[in-house]
Amino acid sequence: MPILTTTVAQNQHMAGNRVALVLGSGGARGYAHIGVITELRERGYEIVGIAGSSMGALVGGLQAAGKLDEFAGWAMSLTQRAVLRLLDPSITSAGVLRAAKILDGVRDIVGDVAIEDLPIPYTAVTTDLIAGKSVWLQRGPVDAAIRASIAIPGFITPHVLDGRLLADGGILDPLPMAPIAAVNADLTIAVSLSGDEVGGRYEPTEAEPRATTEWLTRMWRSTSSLLDTNAARSLLDTPTGRAILSRFGTAQEVTDEAGAEAESDSDDELIDAAKEESVPKMGSFEVMNRTIDIAQAALARHTLAAYPPDLLIEVPRTACRSLEFHRAAEVIDIGHELAAQAIKALEA
Repeated sequence: MPILTTTVAQNQHMAGNRVALVLGSGGARGYAHIGVITELRERGYEIVGIAGSSMGALVGGLQAAGKLDEFAGWAMSLTQRAVLRLLDPSITSAGVLRAAKILDGVRDIVGDVAIEDLPIPYTAVTTDLIAGKSVWLQRGPVDAAIRASIAIPGFITPHVLDGRLLADGGILDPLPMAPIAAVNADLTIAVSLSGDEVGGRYEPTEAEPRATTEWLTRMWRSTSSLLDTNAARSLLDTPTGRAILSRFGTAQEVTDEAGAEAESDSDDELIDAAKEESVPKMGSFEVMNRTIDIAQAALARHTLAAYPPDLLIEVPRTACRSLEFHRAAEVIDIGHELAAQAIKALEA
């Protein structure tokens, strides 16, 4: 059961229903934004401004374009195998995933529309990797703005737009409050995807690392299946192949499949486990994923201190892993439930 965290502005009565909405970054957890928006619409709130980073920019752009319901239906139809094909794995690009195919799907849904022509003011926040600054995209094609904002570091390749190398907006601004500061709204609602569970301590389940390694092993298989067996194994034995797999903690599993020896590593793991039973076991992917989560949560806290919303809804980090894009229906329901509880408390 997800934990609800809300923050309501003190001594302020909200009589209207015009909402300025801020949607944070967090990979596949961003599906929760769809549930939040659905709940707002069902309760009669009018969204009059949207700012988003990463997955928040994607969901926000689709809402502003009036295409969110169509996207939600498409996302809920995706199986794990379909997601693997759409993410388009690569070992030669500046990210493990090119994601061109999934953006083609988004482009087909949103159409050829410019941000300045949207009925709702919309800002997609991204990061200029060369200048080291946040960039607000408020003009130009919606699909290009989304593509730039969702370029998760190390996973999805950066996007070149107007001569700038752009990547995930969550790098510097995971909860972009500033762009909606001037929106004429009765209520500002922010949805963060970096919430804590009870106790605030990261407690991965036994299945969590296993699910990640199996998922990424299948991704590797789906990529290498395009090659013959000998070519695939030769690629696996290269430093590049091993380096990519080690990012996700999958190197040992895939190496075992290729027939390599891993007995000494297993022995070391048993010794370490006996000495450090109280420390959660985290593979390379878990360490990287947790590091990004910590950094984004810290940045979000600073942003909230400067621009406190009237209502803050926090989706727990453990609601969904960053790349589990096949869990749309489940995560949308979580967002719907959290929003219902938060708005009910606010209205009461």
